[in-house]
Amino acid sequence: MCFPCCFIIQTAEVGVVERFGLFSRLVQPGFNYTICPMEQLVGKLSFRVQQLNVRVETKTLDNVFLMAVVSVQYQVLREKVFDAYYALTNPTQQITAHVYDVMRSELPSLELDAVFEAKEELALTVKNALAETMTNYGYQIVQVLITDLDPDQRVKNAMNEINSSKRLKYAIAERAEGDKILQVKAAEAEAESKYLSGVGVSKQRKAIVDGLRSSIVDFSSNVQGAGTKDVMDLLLLTQYFDMIQSVGSAPHCKTTFVPSSSKDSSEMRNALLQAAKE
Repeated sequence: MCFPCCFIIQTAEVGVVERFGLFSRLVQPGFNYTICPMEQLVGKLSFRVQQLNVRVETKTLDNVFLMAVVSVQYQVLREKVFDAYYALTNPTQQITAHVYDVMRSELPSLELDAVFEAKEELALTVKNALAETMTNYGYQIVQVLITDLDPDQRVKNAMNEINSSKRLKYAIAERAEGDKILQVKAAEAEAESKYLSGVGVSKQRKAIVDGLRSSIVDFSSNVQGAGTKDVMDLLLLTQYFDMIQSVGSAPHCKTTFVPSSSKDSSEMRNALLQAAKE
């Protein structure tokens, strides 16, 4: 006896119907039925984009093992539903095998630092390899993403230490360069200060000489019988008394001026005794 078997196909799906084990037709979304037991719904395929995450462990050119996670987004081609259902027993295993093959042939040719920089190129290589193969089986590769690159924790710690050492070395060099600039500027400032001080002393001495010259000329012209030597002796005597006054007025002054003579050393002793008594 034959009787109808009812079933429903959801939106974005297609059903595969066989008659006595032979492909019969594809059924579209909605209410459908088969003539049992001649016909039978043997499977459904979804046209939605699906994602397969593949974890691949491999090593780089500098012998560092890492775990890479490759996300493959794929969907069934509407015009190749027959191939998608009957060509492959397990399409996810087929995709996984191709991902393993590409990643384990590409990563060993790159160093660890270059792997992180070449994520886009690796993903494009995997996509091209999958698209060339899976299109023949009725599947379209929408996108391939390398979502994670995870080396061993010790390797990551070593990389962080290297980066930290480089930055510390750069900071020390910059600090030393700053100290050098400060020392150079300080030396330049000191040299400029000494130069200006020398200019000031030179101008001061020139002014003193000009003043003495003017005083000598005026004194000689106004005082009859006074020679240049007399005027110089008078100036020296005046400066001497000014010096004694300045020293004597200083607090805690312990200086004693003793008259001396180079003719007789006993005069020095007598002068010291006389100064002590006074």
